[in-house]
Amino acid sequence: MKAFPIGELKSNFSSILELVKNGEEVEILFGKGKKPVAKIVPLQNDKKGKRSLGILKGKSKVSFSNNFKITEEELLNLK
Repeated sequence: MKAFPIGELKSNFSSILELVKNGEEVEILFGKGKKPVAKIVPLQNDKKGKRSLGILKGKSKVSFSNNFKITEEELLNLK
């Protein structure tokens, strides 16, 4: 993993994004001590569009019935 201080990140942003695009993770360093404060990671393209159930993958199925709808007011307990 490569790491860049803020100044270098700002001046080389396009080339650093190219690293991320190619699968590399990049840390952002901040302050005089150049401590890591954030990380830029490539997006994972999930072609199925479904979430995996982790250790239950293939053993269980999650679905929501049509009557599981809730309004924003109900969610925020305004009703």
